[in-house]
Amino acid sequence: MIGAEFLVQGIGGVIVETEAYGSDDPASHSFKGQNVRNSAMYGSPGSVYVYRSYGLHWCLNFVCLRGSAVLLRAIEPKAGIALMMSRRNIENPLLLCSGPGRLCQALAVDDRLNEQSLAHSPFHLTLPKEPASLSVGTRIGISKAIDLPWRFGLKGSPFLSKRF
Repeated sequence: MIGAEFLVQGIGGVIVETEAYGSDDPASHSFKGQNVRNSAMYGSPGSVYVYRSYGLHWCLNFVCLRGSAVLLRAIEPKAGIALMMSRRNIENPLLLCSGPGRLCQALAVDDRLNEQSLAHSPFHLTLPKEPASLSVGTRIGISKAIDLPWRFGLKGSPFLSKRF
């Protein structure tokens, strides 16, 4: 997914940072099984799982396999930058979408998009023509399975939420 173009209602950019979460992963919302909050993770691959983190920020995930998803951590803004700046009330493009909460605020993602298919409006996902150069590291902001190297980023990107 790194290097893919991702838009929500024509607003977005290039995915530069993600984290993976599997069903057998103690840090995953699906680890203890399906419930009301995580039911989208058990939906069709290619759908989205949107949840609120710490009651403050929305987070957007792409469902991959049953009970597994990839969290979008950062994108490089490319389309609709002025609107993203307005939504976030900032002008620094490096801070627009560098972090899951910032990304969702800039793209106006909330729970109304939960369980929606990436194949349909308001989403547009275009895979990169060539594989991206990756940085790989451990995930951020979790307390379980912290040693798994399941954080991926576009090597050298200034738009990451945190350097590798």
